[in-house]
Amino acid sequence: MSDANFLEYLKTVDTPTLCNAIELLGVRKHHEGFTPLQLRCLFPELGRMAGYAVTAQVESMTQMEPRDNRLFLDLYSLLDNSPKPGVIVLQEIGGHGDYAAHAGEVMTTIFHRLGAIGMVSDCGVRDIPEVRRLGFQYFARGTVASHANYRIARVGVPVQIMGLVIKTGDLLHGDENGLALIPEEKRDLIPEMVDKIRTREGKLLEFVRSDAFTLEGLRSHILE
Repeated sequence: MSDANFLEYLKTVDTPTLCNAIELLGVRKHHEGFTPLQLRCLFPELGRMAGYAVTAQVESMTQMEPRDNRLFLDLYSLLDNSPKPGVIVLQEIGGHGDYAAHAGEVMTTIFHRLGAIGMVSDCGVRDIPEVRRLGFQYFARGTVASHANYRIARVGVPVQIMGLVIKTGDLLHGDENGLALIPEEKRDLIPEMVDKIRTREGKLLEFVRSDAFTLEGLRSHILE
C-alpha cells in the first residue's frame, strides 16, 4: 500500500481500534505510544487526523533567550519540505505551561497553506472560531487568550508531549478519543491487525446484544 493510500486508509479507522491493532504487532509496550486524557481533540467534528509530525520547542511566558524571528521561518521551511500532510507538534520549554498559547489564526493559516492539517500542543491554543472555520485540527490541553512572550526556541528536534516522544517525520493519528503515534516497524501489517480486532470485537458484541446472551456464554467467549 502506498503512503498516500495508507493515509486514506487511516481515516477509516478510529484511534482506539488503531491502538488495539498496534498492540497485536508486538513492537512496543501496551502503555506506550499515546497521550493522556489531558490532551484533548478540540474539534472532534473535523474527524480523524493522520499526518507526519513537524516538531519544535517554544517558550511562551519566560524569556530565557531573545526572540529570533528567523526560527519561525525555519519552522515554516521544515514544514514545507516535510512529507504531507503535516502535523505541527509544539513543546513548551518555559516554566508556566498553563499560560502558554502556542498558535492562533495567523500561524495556523500559514501552517495550513504550507501543507499542515493540524497541530499538537502540550499547552494551549487560541482563536478557536477562526481555526475551526479553517478546518485545521487542534490537539491541546485547552485555550489561552494571549501569546505572551512567544518565541520558537528549536526547530526539528525531538519533543515530548506529556510523556510521548515525537520526532519530525513520525506518523500521528488522532480523533476525539485521543492521539497516538503509529510505529514504523511492521506498519504494513496494521490493516490486517485492524481487521482482526474488528472481527473479534464484532463477534463478541453480536453475542452480547443477542437473545442468546448469558453470563456462562460470555465466559466461554472471553476464555476461548
